[in-house]
Amino acid sequence: MPSGSLPGRPRKRFGQHFLHDPAVIERIAAAIAPAAGEALVEIGPGRGALTGRLLASDCGSLDAIEIDRDLAARLRDEWGGDPRFTLHNADALRVDFGSLARRRGQALRVIGNLPYNISTPLLFHLLESVRDIRDLHVMLQREVVARMAARPGDTAYGRLTVMLSPWLQIERLFDVGPGAFQPPPRVWSAVARLTVRAEPAFTANPAFPAIVAAAFAHRRKTLRNALRGLATAQQIESCGVDPSTRPETVSPVLFNAIAGQVKLPPDAA
Repeated sequence: MPSGSLPGRPRKRFGQHFLHDPAVIERIAAAIAPAAGEALVEIGPGRGALTGRLLASDCGSLDAIEIDRDLAARLRDEWGGDPRFTLHNADALRVDFGSLARRRGQALRVIGNLPYNISTPLLFHLLESVRDIRDLHVMLQREVVARMAARPGDTAYGRLTVMLSPWLQIERLFDVGPGAFQPPPRVWSAVARLTVRAEPAFTANPAFPAIVAAAFAHRRKTLRNALRGLATAQQIESCGVDPSTRPETVSPVLFNAIAGQVKLPPDAA
């Protein structure tokens, strides 16, 4: 299907930037390489530039999640006759991906040009169903992809890096310029492949999310000060971490070790 054949005015409140560059669309499809029978989920198909390319494969199913009612209606009109296609006029932040995987009888392959304004919350929401997802191919603001793929000591290293690390292997695939979208965003984008690990890199302790969130809430603070009220200097030091260090130098495994020293109150777990 020619890209952009489903017209729709971009809506700022949904953070819409419609992909229309055929070369980029083909490059994303090649990176995904859908195989016969696989269960695909496309978040934010928009005008359907990638949707038609995905349905041209031998995939077993394609669930498209589109919040915009006008676009959802046009997508349904275009592909509703394909028995593999299911349109969900819904907010992806409220979709139960685990339940969807159970309906499809297999782990999901998630694809999406994620709106910049909800990209991080949406990634955290997807983590809640990580055992029901095989991989994700997502287009995000280039700086977000840099954060996901950062290493301790990198300026981009932060909460997102640490929270994804137990469950996902991050591979930055390629950058996409503003001209590939309509309207063009003011920033560059990047496509990344997030592969779910067969086994987590480590078992996250219950306090892991709280410790990581507190550590990066004020990046300039030392761990001693950032974690005040959650972990003592002695607890931090017992994990082999200098309490005077800054959070961007601490590995995910060490954050988890600190979390293992902490007992959260029941209402904070």
